[in-house]
Amino acid sequence: MKYELTCINCPIGCRITADYDGNEVTNIEGYTCKRGLDYAKTEITDPTRMVTALVNVEGTHVPLSVKTRSAIRKPLVFDVLAKIRETKIVPPVRIGDVIIPDVCGSGVDVIATENVG
Repeated sequence: MKYELTCINCPIGCRITADYDGNEVTNIEGYTCKRGLDYAKTEITDPTRMVTALVNVEGTHVPLSVKTRSAIRKPLVFDVLAKIRETKIVPPVRIGDVIIPDVCGSGVDVIATENVG
C-alpha cells in the first residue's frame, strides 16, 4: 500500500511517500532529515500524538493548561481527553508537576504547563 504524508516535525513540511506491505515499511522517499524518516515509519505503523488540554482548578474558573509528557498512541487520544476532562486539581501546582500519572495505562504522565497558586 502506498502512503502520502506531510511531515509535521518542522516547518518544512516535507511531502513523503512510503510503501507498506502490511508488516513493514519497505520504501520511504521525500524526507529531508532523520526526523522525517522516523515520522513516516511511526505514522504508518503506530501513530502517536501529543495531547494538550485544560484541567479544572478548584476554587477558580480559570483552568490549568496540561499536556502529555510525550506522545501517546493515537487510539488512546480520546480516552486520555476524557480522563483529563474528569480531573480537578487543587492548587498549588508548578510547571512539570504530574497531574495524572500513567494516564489510561499509556505509560505517559499528564503534566502541568503553568504555575497555579
